[in-house]
Amino acid sequence: MRKQYKREDLGKGVRGKYYAAYSKGTNLVLLSPDVAAVFPTSEAVNEALRGLVQVAKDSVRLTTRSSGPGKAVGRKSALKK
Repeated sequence: MRKQYKREDLGKGVRGKYYAAYSKGTNLVLLSPDVAAVFPTSEAVNEALRGLVQVAKDSVRLTTRSSGPGKAVGRKSALKK
């Protein structure tokens, strides 16, 4: 601590003040200003991210269905049709 600061000026500290929130797994993320301008609330950010996760999951399901075992994948197989 720098010399100009005095411990008594800082007030009484509280041990474990944020422990409960930390132990719950709270995760704070700093958004870039341009991204934050699009989302007015944390709920809006969460809703958008959940939608993106669902799209990604659906995309993986579609990919694995269409390219299962025994199915040709790629340009050559498309040309054979």
